[in-house]
Amino acid sequence: MKLEELFTVHVNIEKSLDLQNSEGDSVVMITFTGSAIGKYFEGIVLGGGVDTQIIGKNGDPHTLSARYMLQGTDNTGHSCKIYIENNGNIDKALKTALFRTSPKMITNSEALSFLNSVTLIGEGHSTESGVDIKIYREL
Repeated sequence: MKLEELFTVHVNIEKSLDLQNSEGDSVVMITFTGSAIGKYFEGIVLGGGVDTQIIGKNGDPHTLSARYMLQGTDNTGHSCKIYIENNGNIDKALKTALFRTSPKMITNSEALSFLNSVTLIGEGHSTESGVDIKIYREL
């Protein structure tokens, strides 16, 4: 499978809310800001981005579901927004990333309208300020 990197979202973690449950699953909700840069889009993460993680009693399974909106400029220079719903799992067996996700996007950019229906893959990589989410599409 050949992948093309579309853009990277640089996530800056703001704060987290924890719900610890000794009887079962625990929850962490992480708010964030950030920016995005790449071949197809450059912009910022608008306020309200949140990543909700559900962690099993023994640390597994560990799911994540992030929802956020980007505002910026597409590769034709037009102003646009992109909504991202990014769902996935933390996988301790991964060697090249912290986790993989299946992003769903909705955009008002004509040039990026393919994002509304294409299969996407996300990968999370740890950084000093948070995490980088690399978004790819299958070619």
